[in-house]
Amino acid sequence: MANQQANAAANPPAANNIVTYGSRAIAALQSGAALPSQYLTFMLAEEQFAVGILHIKEIIEYGSLATVPMMPACVRGVINLRGAVVPVMDLSARFGRGPSAITKRSCIVIVEVEGAGGEGKQVLGMLVDAVNAVVEIAAGDIEPAPSFGTRIRPDFIGGIGKVNGKFVILMAIDRVLSTAEVVEMMRGGADATAAPLLS
Repeated sequence: MANQQANAAANPPAANNIVTYGSRAIAALQSGAALPSQYLTFMLAEEQFAVGILHIKEIIEYGSLATVPMMPACVRGVINLRGAVVPVMDLSARFGRGPSAITKRSCIVIVEVEGAGGEGKQVLGMLVDAVNAVVEIAAGDIEPAPSFGTRIRPDFIGGIGKVNGKFVILMAIDRVLSTAEVVEMMRGGADATAAPLLS
């Protein structure tokens, strides 16, 4: 079993095709027409979130992931994206809500974030329940993140945007997908596993 897991991690499943919904975001990005005021909106359960389109590389259908031993619960596994091993984070689990249920609309948004310790850009995937659309949110329609009363950590929120009269949570993506924090969680898990049981 351990060998199977190791082999799966070394040869993760290839990513599936780019999905049709959300493809306008990718087209805008590839054409150089993407603007800082553009956001990709997506769903987690019944809540709508958004991430700046300039962080997004592509959107792929959810496929099988290779699990990696000793990873935090929020890391769903890894995929093979054109020869590169890309970790996939389950945003629902990252927000402390338990793992996402996989449906026909589940997909993985591939994003680029700042690496830990000045390591440059890193590519990561985030599992979401559904991708909605690309929207324009003017700076005047963005309010600061509240310091309390939210269901996720305040430092995960970059602001609250207003779209068609409804509020959408703008994610502070570098904080949400912080590789340094994931490494710390891995170390904490390893320490807990290695600690002797008290009689």
